[in-house]
Amino acid sequence: MAYYGKCIKAVTEQLDRFNPGKDNPEQFLEAASASMQALSPQKQAFALEVLSGCLEYHRLLAVVVDAFYVRDGRLCLWADYSLFQAICYLATFQLEELGLQLFCDIVRSQPADKMHKFLRFFFNPLHLCSWIKDEWSLIHESAHVKENWIDPLMRWQPEVQELINQLEQVLASQPLPSKTKAKVTEPKKFNLTVPRPRAIPVPEPVPVVAKPRPVPRSTYQLPEEQQMLEMTKRYNRRKAEELLLRANLEEMRCAMPRAHREPPEQGSAKPQLPSVPRIRRTPKLTFYRPNDSVPVKLNTAAILREGALYQRQVEKELQRVDRLVDGAGDFSEFFEWQKKMQAKAREERLAAEECRRLQGKLSHEEAVLARLQVLQGNKQKAAQKKEEMARLMQQCAEQRLREQRSVEELVQQVMEGQKNIKLVQMKLLQGRRQTVQEVMEESRGLLQRSAEEAEEQQRQRCQLVSQRRALETLPVRKGKLVDLAQTPGYGLEGEMSLVELRERLALRGEARRREEQERRDQILRSKRERSQELQEALEQVALCRSAAGRAAALRLEEKKAAAPEPPSQDERVLELQRRIEQAAERRRQAAVPRVSATRAARSKPRAQLEAQHWQELERSRERGLRALQQGRRLEAA
Repeated sequence: MAYYGKCIKAVTEQLDRFNPGKDNPEQFLEAASASMQALSPQKQAFALEVLSGCLEYHRLLAVVVDAFYVRDGRLCLWADYSLFQAICYLATFQLEELGLQLFCDIVRSQPADKMHKFLRFFFNPLHLCSWIKDEWSLIHESAHVKENWIDPLMRWQPEVQELINQLEQVLASQPLPSKTKAKVTEPKKFNLTVPRPRAIPVPEPVPVVAKPRPVPRSTYQLPEEQQMLEMTKRYNRRKAEELLLRANLEEMRCAMPRAHREPPEQGSAKPQLPSVPRIRRTPKLTFYRPNDSVPVKLNTAAILREGALYQRQVEKELQRVDRLVDGAGDFSEFFEWQKKMQAKAREERLAAEECRRLQGKLSHEEAVLARLQVLQGNKQKAAQKKEEMARLMQQCAEQRLREQRSVEELVQQVMEGQKNIKLVQMKLLQGRRQTVQEVMEESRGLLQRSAEEAEEQQRQRCQLVSQRRALETLPVRKGKLVDLAQTPGYGLEGEMSLVELRERLALRGEARRREEQERRDQILRSKRERSQELQEALEQVALCRSAAGRAAALRLEEKKAAAPEPPSQDERVLELQRRIEQAAERRRQAAVPRVSATRAARSKPRAQLEAQHWQELERSRERGLRALQQGRRLEAA
């Protein structure tokens, strides 16, 4: 058995090193044969044959071994993966050549528990004839798999089952590992030095602190500028909301079609389709402008950033002047050409916008025509649906009548059964009452016993408390007095008395305070210098801002003075206008047919209801506006 164990061990070691994605099987076999030179020729030949077979049928073996780890081998180690591959190869492809006795010797040379689990899983007839056969048929032809591999394994299954039973007996005869009792830790007492009694320190005098100045009231109040800004914001918001509410009411009045407000007269012709409602523009909102004289406070970063920006602009302007002085060209011609190109692009953009607007209007006209056609089709479909619904309603009524009769019969049967149920319920209720009485008697006894135990515990607590108080009243010896000017005498380096230590600490604190005062003075000087620099930068920024504002005002006046040129008439625009007129004419012609007098009579109450609905909606909006205005007045008061 040791002979086969060494061979299988060498094979598993080589299989563990093999990587299917990177290694070449032929080169790997040559390297493996070179590493097995220490084995005898017979062992080396057997190991190389098994190794080459495992590499050749790697995919078939992986199907079985992976399924074993998923189902029965969850507790097995992944380090034994190559061992299970080698045993599966020998059982599938070499069992006829090796013979049963030699195969049994190879299996017995390995751990019995692992071989028992794997062989019981692999030689299960249900597994061999079902999923193993199907998975192998995906890799090779099904006829070849059944004839050369599955049928031989099924023939050897009874003999291998005897081997599995023998391995099970070997596992049952093995003794269980003995459990050793853990040694109990023995605690030992600590050898601690008795501490000296703590000295009572002399109380230090309470320092007299100067009365602090009260906190100014401005700390808890907002600045006047911020209060003024908040008040302006609230006023503007309230005024804007009132104007928006009024505008919404005006829009609702304008958007309501005339056909909804005035019902058509009976017998009159069908009114034309209402055109798109014209919505009035909301009045221009006017806001209360805050006081511009309030200065805006800038932080240090904003001042330096803006100063650096204006400095770069000044440097660029100086460089441009230097280039002009040196003879550089002027860009006036380029600017004129650029203006012409911009005007041309603006004309093209206006023409494109007009085309888009006209295309939208044309699509609207076409949609109206399509909607008229859809309405006619819907009328025909509605008539057909009404006929079908009438037929279905008649069928449902008949079905409902049959169900009602069956329900009445079922109710009669249930009423007869309930007469017998009442007697059973009375008997069950009497039994439950008797059980409840017994439970209540038991609970009373338990409560009485618990009350007695609580009284006994309270009495024991009172005795313990009295003993503890008696111990606390015993006199306690006080510690000895301490001389603060005496040196302890421990023999340490730099040893001193408590009084000397306090004096040295006081001197050290005085020196530290002097250093802090010097650093504070230095920081104040640096802050003054920094504030002076910021003030100069702020003045320069203000000058640059005023110059930039004047330049912007001049550019705005020039832009306003330039009169906009009317957009040129484009061929696309004219074509779209012509198509829109044709579509409007077709819509007017489609809306000419009249409706019957009965249809107008039926539409009259509906129009009245719609007009009443719009009136109620307008009244509710007015009531909401009045309530909101009243709430605003109360809030302002």
